[in-house]
Amino acid sequence: MFTGIIETIGTVRDLKKENTNLHITIQSSITDELKIDQSVAHNGVCLTVVNINKDTYTVTAIEETLIKTSLGSLKIDDRVNLERAMKLGDRLDGHIVQGHVDQTAVCKNIQNKEGSWIFSFEFDKTLKNITIEKGSITIDGTSLTVVNSSINTFDVAIIPYTYENTRFKNYTIDTIVNLEFDVLGKYVKKLSEI
Repeated sequence: MFTGIIETIGTVRDLKKENTNLHITIQSSITDELKIDQSVAHNGVCLTVVNINKDTYTVTAIEETLIKTSLGSLKIDDRVNLERAMKLGDRLDGHIVQGHVDQTAVCKNIQNKEGSWIFSFEFDKTLKNITIEKGSITIDGTSLTVVNSSINTFDVAIIPYTYENTRFKNYTIDTIVNLEFDVLGKYVKKLSEI
């Protein structure tokens, strides 16, 4: 379980394909605090640490993960949002985030508001995920509040701290991001379909 508050940004140092799996090696400032078998969210995707070597560690994304997320498009030197699993008893500063990406979205617009930014995203509505105005959404692991919610589009307002300390400063039009919709909203939606 995560909170969606990005702890640090890592850098992709190696990518190795093995059958349908992708082994991703990350260099980060938190590597020395990690241990093998620990869960870390990578752009919002919960992956298990399988190897540690000095200031880098390796995780493995399986085919299912590569199909549903943007991790398969990573390249060497790409930046990755990182968050370790929350500790029991810690404050929940973001919202309840599982690290289970529901689908991807595409950045469609970026507005500089001279002190903040509005990012607009579009997602495939056939998967029937929903956003609600002022509800929670996780974009590449970052917990955010939805504004301008529509059937398959939504906006988020980004403050300078989030812009500087996450991948948002690297987004451009057509950047593909990982989305995890609010878990409470998913349960309510499922119950209403019964």
